[in-house]
Amino acid sequence: MSAPSPSSSAAPFLRRLLDLLADDAPAEALGAVSSEARAAGVSAGELAEVEKAASTALRIRGALRQHRRRELQLTALFDTAGDLAASRDLDEVLKAIVRRARMLLGTDTAYLTLPDEEAGDTYMRVTDGSVSVVFQRLRLELGEGLGGLVAQTASPYATPDYGTDDRFRHTRDINAGVLAEGLVAILGVPLLLGSSRGGTGKVIGVLFAADRAPRVFSPDEVALLCSLAAHAAIAIDTARALADTRSALDELAGANAELAAANAAVREHSAAMRRAEESHDRLTDLVLRGRDVKEVAAAVAGLLDSPLTIHDPGGRPLAAVRPDGADFAVGSMDAGWLAETAEESRAGARAVHRDGRVICAVLAGQELLAGLVLHRRDRLDDSDRRLFERASVVTGLLLLIRRTVAETENRIRGELIGDLLSGAERDPDGLAERGRRLGIDLDRPHLVLVAEAGARERLASAAMRYLFGGDIHGVSAEHAGTVVLLVAYEEDGTGAREAARAAAAQLGRLVQAPVTVAATGPARGPRELAAACLEAARCLRAMRALGRTGEGACVDELGFLGVVLGDARDVDGFVAATLGPLLRYDERRGTHLVRTLAAYFGAGGSLIRAKDELHVHVNTVVQRLDRIQILLGRDWNDPDRALELQLALRLHALSGV
Repeated sequence: MSAPSPSSSAAPFLRRLLDLLADDAPAEALGAVSSEARAAGVSAGELAEVEKAASTALRIRGALRQHRRRELQLTALFDTAGDLAASRDLDEVLKAIVRRARMLLGTDTAYLTLPDEEAGDTYMRVTDGSVSVVFQRLRLELGEGLGGLVAQTASPYATPDYGTDDRFRHTRDINAGVLAEGLVAILGVPLLLGSSRGGTGKVIGVLFAADRAPRVFSPDEVALLCSLAAHAAIAIDTARALADTRSALDELAGANAELAAANAAVREHSAAMRRAEESHDRLTDLVLRGRDVKEVAAAVAGLLDSPLTIHDPGGRPLAAVRPDGADFAVGSMDAGWLAETAEESRAGARAVHRDGRVICAVLAGQELLAGLVLHRRDRLDDSDRRLFERASVVTGLLLLIRRTVAETENRIRGELIGDLLSGAERDPDGLAERGRRLGIDLDRPHLVLVAEAGARERLASAAMRYLFGGDIHGVSAEHAGTVVLLVAYEEDGTGAREAARAAAAQLGRLVQAPVTVAATGPARGPRELAAACLEAARCLRAMRALGRTGEGACVDELGFLGVVLGDARDVDGFVAATLGPLLRYDERRGTHLVRTLAAYFGAGGSLIRAKDELHVHVNTVVQRLDRIQILLGRDWNDPDRALELQLALRLHALSGV
C-alpha cells in the first residue's frame, strides 16, 4: 500500500472542527480530527495548526458547556423566585423550595426540617428524591447531626462524607436514617428570620441538599442555596402570617361592636402584610426581568419615600436614587463605618438605625456583598422595616447573579489577555478579532495596570470584584505571578497615576493586605498593549526596589528611574555609597548639605536661584558647597559624578532613605 500523500490541505479539517463545535459534538470527536489529518498526510506545519485548533476547540467547548450550566442554574433560581412569589399555600411553598433546591444543585435528594415547638425537636417536613421511609420519618433532637449544628450556629455547613465527619454529634437514629437513604455528601443552610434575644437571626428551619456519593460543595453552590433559603424563610413567614391573619379575621367575624377597634387593628396588619408582599413581588419581578441595581434602588426609594444609596463593601456608591427616581451625587462612604454597621445588621439579621440613616447588610451566606442605606432620621415601622430587609435579599440575589455572570465572562476574556501578553507579535489581527467577538475592542485606548500582593491567591478574585463592583469597563487575568487589568480609557477620564492609586487602595481593602499597582497607558492595539504590560511590569519591579509596597504609581511618575531600577538594583546601598558622607554629616550636626546640593542641581548650578530656593544668603550657599567639596572630593561637580549624585538625590527623595 502506498504512503499517504503529503500534499493534503488542513482546511477541510479546520472546517470540520467548526462543524463539530456547531453540532455540540463530544470531546472525543473533536480530538479525533487531529488523527484524521495525520492519516490524510497533512504536512507537519499544517498538522501542528490542526492540533492547535483542536486544542482551542476543546477549550471553547468546555467554556460553552460551563456557560450553559450557569444559565441553567440561573433559570432554576428565577423559576424558584417566581414560584415563591406566586405561592400562598404553605404546603405548596415548602414543596417548591425543596424541589427547586434539588434542581438547583443537581443533587440526588433535598429535604427541609422544621422545629416542633411542642415536642422540642425537629422533624422531616418535606423530602424530594427520598426512597427510605425510615429517613422520611426521622426526628432529630436539638443539636444533633449536621442539621443541629446548622441550627445552633445559624451558619451553613457541608460535609463530603457524613459518616466519617466528626464535627457533628452522631446518633444511632440519625446514622440509621442516613444509611437507609444511602446519603454521603450533605449541605445544610439555615432559614433565618428576624432576630432573637441573643442578637442572632432566628432559625426557623434547615434546608438540605445531599448526594449518595462523595462530593465537595463549592462556595458558589453554598451561596446560591443560602439565597434560596433566604427567599424560603420569607415565603414561610409570609404564609404563616397570612394564615394567622385569616384565622384572626375568622375569629373576629362574629364579634360585636366592642371588638371594632381590634378588627381595625387586624385589618391594618393585614393591609401592611399585603403591601409588604406586593412590594416583595414587585422587587422580585425586577430581578426576573433582568433589571439592574439602580432600578431596584429606585423602587425601594419610592416605596419608602426616602433617598436610598447602595454601597459596595469598600464604601463606593453603586446607586444613589431619590424617591422620584432621580439620581443624586453621593461620595464614597467610610469603609470602616459601613463594615461595622453592616456587621451589626448581619449579626442581628435585621436593619439598624444609626446617625440618621437605616442600614441593612446585603449578604450571600456570610459574605458581605453591599450595604443598603436609607437616608431618613425617623425610624421605620415594622412593616416598612420588613420591606427594607426584603429589599436587601432581592438586591443580594441580583448582585450574586451579576457576579456569577461576570466571573464566567471574565474567565473567558482572561484567556484572550493571556494570549495577548504571550504572543501579540504572532497574530495581532486575529487577537483583535477575538477581542471584538468577546466585547473587548483592543483598538480603543486602554490603561494597563499590573498588580501584585503577598496574598496572591486572593488577588485575582479581588481584581474581578474591583472591576465588577465599581462598574469599571475592563478585564483582568493572571500573568507571570501578577494580575493584569485592562481598563477602558476615556479622554476626559482618570489617568494612569490616579487609576493606579485608586486600584491599590481598593484592592488592598478587598484582599486585606498591601497591594502594589503599576500603571501605564493609554495604549491601543495588541502590540502596544503587550509592550505597555512589559513597561508596567518594569515599573512594578522599580516600586518594589524603592520599597513602595502597597502603593500605586505610573510609569511617567518614576520616569527613567523605572528603567534603571526595573531589575531590582540595591537602592539603599547606592544612595549610601553616593551620599553617605553628606547624610552622616547632616545627621551629626543638624545641617542641610543634602538639601543644599539638591537645590543647587535643581537650579542648574545657579547660586542665586539656589539661595532663593533655600531662603538663605548667597554666601551661605557658597560655604555649604565648600563643605560638600571637602566631604565628596574636588570632582563632585564633574559631569559623570554630578549625574550620579543627582540620581542618588532623586532616589533619596522618592524612597525616603
